[in-house]
Amino acid sequence: MIDRRLQVLRMVAQRGTVTGAAEALSYTPSAVSQQLRTLGRELGVDLLVHDGRGVRLSPAAQVLLDRTDELVSRWEEIRAEVARVAETGGGVLRLAGFSTAASALLPEVAARVHAELGAEVQIVEADPEECFELLLTGRADVAVVVALSTLPPSTDSRFEQRPLVEDPIDLLVRAGDPLASRESVPLRDLAGERWIMDRPGRPYHELLQTACTGAGFTPTVAHYAAEWDTGAALVGAGLGIALVPRLAQIPTAYPVVRVPLHGDPAPARYLRTGIRRGSADHPGIATALGALREAAAAR
Repeated sequence: MIDRRLQVLRMVAQRGTVTGAAEALSYTPSAVSQQLRTLGRELGVDLLVHDGRGVRLSPAAQVLLDRTDELVSRWEEIRAEVARVAETGGGVLRLAGFSTAASALLPEVAARVHAELGAEVQIVEADPEECFELLLTGRADVAVVVALSTLPPSTDSRFEQRPLVEDPIDLLVRAGDPLASRESVPLRDLAGERWIMDRPGRPYHELLQTACTGAGFTPTVAHYAAEWDTGAALVGAGLGIALVPRLAQIPTAYPVVRVPLHGDPAPARYLRTGIRRGSADHPGIATALGALREAAAAR
C-alpha cells in the first residue's frame, strides 16, 4: 500500500550509503539508485546529491523521509485496527532477537501466540542492529535487543521501544578455581585475569569492555569466542574467565561455575523490545509483547 521506493529511501538514510541500502534490501546498488531517480523525477526533485565519492540526501529527500515516517506509522495503526475487527492474528508474525533472546525467550512467546491466536510465527535470530533493519523492511514485527549505544535512540520516531528486563552479568570460571567457591565477586577484583570475549565490534565485546571500564580496568584478552558454547569450553579448559549474562544458557557438559558479580552498580545488560511505531495494538504484536514481559519476569 505504501510505495516501495519510500522504503528504499528510508534504508539509504538508515545505512548512509546506496551500497549499504542495497545490501540490506537484497537489491543491487544500481537498482537502488534507479528507484530513487524515478521517484525523484515523478516528484520533480533530486533526492540524492553527490558528496565527494558518495551521495547524501537532499533537503527535499529529508522532508519526504520525515513524512514517510508519519505515513508508515499511520498505516501500521490501520493494519492493527483491521486485524482487531477481523479478530485474527493477521497472518505471519515475525519475531527477531539476538542469540540469548532467540533461545531463552522467543520460543515460549511464539508458542503462546500460536496457541492463543492461531497465527503462524517465525523466529529470526539477528544482532541488535540488524533487528531494527528487519523492523524497517517488514521482515520482523517484534524485536528483542540489548540496549547498545549503536542502536536507534528511544526517541526515534520510526519505532516504539520499551524496557523489558535487567539481565545481571555473572562471572564464568572453571570448576575448582578459587573464585568458584565465592558467593559473589566484585568485578574490580578481576583486573589481573585473562579474559575470553567476543571480537571487537560485536555486542558482547562492547558489553564486557564497558563493564570492565566501569570497574576501573581494561581487560587482558586471551581468546576470542562468539558463542557461549565456545566460551564455556575455553573457560572449562582453564584458558581464562568470561562474563556471561544470567539469561544465557551454558551447556552442562563443561566444568564451569557461574559466580554472581556485585558492585555499584552491579554489572548488567538491559533488554528492550522494539516494534514499528503505530503497530502496538495489532493483536499478534500485543500478544507477543505481553508474553515477552511475562517470560522475562519469570526468568
